[in-house]
Amino acid sequence: MKKRNTPIAAVIAVALTSATLYGCSDEQQAAAQGGEQQAVPVEALTIKTQSVEIQNELPGRTAAYRVAEVRPQVSGVLLERKFVEGTKVEEGQQLYQIDPAVYEAEVASAEADFESAQAALKVAELRQKRLKELLADNAVSQDEFDSAEATYLQNKAALALAEAQLKRAQINLEYTKVKAPITGIVGRSNVTEGALVTASQSTPLVTINQLDPIYVDINQSSREFLELKAEIESGRIEANQDGNAPVSLNLNGLDYQTQGELLFSEVSVDQDSGAILLRAEFPNPDNDLYPGMFVRAKVSEGTLNNAILIPQEAVTRDVRGRPYVMLINDDNKVEQRMVTTARAIDNEWLISEGLKAGDRIVTAGLQKIRPGAQVTVSQGQQPDSK
Repeated sequence: MKKRNTPIAAVIAVALTSATLYGCSDEQQAAAQGGEQQAVPVEALTIKTQSVEIQNELPGRTAAYRVAEVRPQVSGVLLERKFVEGTKVEEGQQLYQIDPAVYEAEVASAEADFESAQAALKVAELRQKRLKELLADNAVSQDEFDSAEATYLQNKAALALAEAQLKRAQINLEYTKVKAPITGIVGRSNVTEGALVTASQSTPLVTINQLDPIYVDINQSSREFLELKAEIESGRIEANQDGNAPVSLNLNGLDYQTQGELLFSEVSVDQDSGAILLRAEFPNPDNDLYPGMFVRAKVSEGTLNNAILIPQEAVTRDVRGRPYVMLINDDNKVEQRMVTTARAIDNEWLISEGLKAGDRIVTAGLQKIRPGAQVTVSQGQQPDSK
């Protein structure tokens, strides 16, 4: 009986030993494989504080500084246009010529009436003086003298009327030369030679826009306006001696070279939407800006020291929309850290809470990790100071 049982026991012992060795081998292999899975390669950024210039961007649209709609002040046939459309014209420069023939005739008639009135006054004056001397010698009656003096005064008034009519005729003749009331860029002419124009007609002959300086009209909410005004009053935004804030301009991604100013005296409110309309004024000597262009006005809010900027791609949001980053601790393990984003500056977030100098955050490889994962780190670049 012992001889039969001995081989069976040996077989069982060998089997158990093999199973144990095989199990240990699987556990070691799994452990090794698990270790490889935890060491996920990622790119990280070490947080450094820096000084950042804070700017508030406001959408706006350009508007002409002055607009003049040119209309004729006398009626007549248009003989000539004396400007090139789209060019700059100076104040007082002639734009059109209306047929002056009728007005020249009126001037000639008024001149004749004036000269006639002058002659009549001279005769009346001489008679009045002569009768005055005779009256002193009782050579004429008082009634005769009074009649002569009245005639003199009537002729004096007639001369004044003739002079006024002559001046009016001369003014109307001058109005046949339609001139620019302001300096600016002249637009498209609404009439051509040969057209009949009338005094004070509803349709302008042409429109002139003064573009230097030029306005930028900025729409913003009442809350944003009050915050901006409070920042100026607190001194965070430095205003000039007139109480206006300096402002820069961005046009289609390009910075406008000349700085302007916000005119707080020009604030108005849209009665329909309740939005506040701010007006900024910019020098425009080269006419780079034209009315109707969409721009962005930038108001400097000062410099923020010890600021933290991180790339926008390093920030993720949870199901409730709250922003967080993946932080790497001293053991190279990942932790989820909630942060507060104050504002976007270019392609980065300004962080107001949640991070400090020296923290390491994941900037690339976020889709491959989760909290608690082991990572291997390649260092990213700190954002440049603004």
